[in-house]
Amino acid sequence: MAQTKHEIQSLLSDAGSEPRHRFGQNFMIDQNLVRLVAQAGQISASDFVIEVGPGTGTLTEELLANAGQVLAVEIDRDLAALLRNRFAGAANFTLIEGDALAGKHALNPQLLDAIKQAAGQMQPRKLVANLPYNIASPLIIEMLIAGADLLAFTVQKEVAHRLRAQAGTEHYGPLSVMAQSLAKVELLRTLNPQSFWPAPTIDSALVRLTREDRLGDDAGPFGAFVHTLFSFRRKTLRKGLNNAGHDAHELLDATGLDGSKRPEEFSPEQLLALYHAHRKTRK
Repeated sequence: MAQTKHEIQSLLSDAGSEPRHRFGQNFMIDQNLVRLVAQAGQISASDFVIEVGPGTGTLTEELLANAGQVLAVEIDRDLAALLRNRFAGAANFTLIEGDALAGKHALNPQLLDAIKQAAGQMQPRKLVANLPYNIASPLIIEMLIAGADLLAFTVQKEVAHRLRAQAGTEHYGPLSVMAQSLAKVELLRTLNPQSFWPAPTIDSALVRLTREDRLGDDAGPFGAFVHTLFSFRRKTLRKGLNNAGHDAHELLDATGLDGSKRPEEFSPEQLLALYHAHRKTRK
């Protein structure tokens, strides 16, 4: 049973805590939403499920009831203590106290090791979470690069639009390119602010990413290549390539892309072709 707003407030009070904006904390208080997030994860008893930002554990309860193992990652020291006490008797519960990210483009080493270990045991690896808004975008991509099979999460509606944006549209950028190169992106539903406490000032969305990896070991280098190109997004692709130290004439000739267009006008597939041409010139 999902926790009510009053129950969450009581748990926080007992822990000597309160919602902390710097951690991007907005707790789910809609019982139907908690159930929907868990269902979106398509969880089975063989799954290794990661929950980043478990808060007071309302979604955690749903995950523990259905998954083989649940690894929670909580940066808030007070909430980490609450979770340890609350789920002390759950044999399939593990907690990492700390940031899920070790940097803008790196996972917490403990989290990364756990994902690799699950892969070695042939366990499906899934992220199912009400993601803290302040780390959502980099975390999503790093989880996919690390090998997550499925991600089901709540996030700001704008981030959801960026994940599935098409080339040439307002929200299209490196996040769109990487997400669509690594997964099938589904926006399952829009969520109003009243589903959370404290209520955010904007709408949220429930999103599912199902792994469809087109990058393999090139994911990290391709991500860096794309970020570099988009850092010159006000310039043409030709100028951006030259400014990044590439031979624009050679790469454009090899791919047939129009160098007078801007980077955001090219699809993930076209940018990947450009990256492969770049790799060949480096050999």
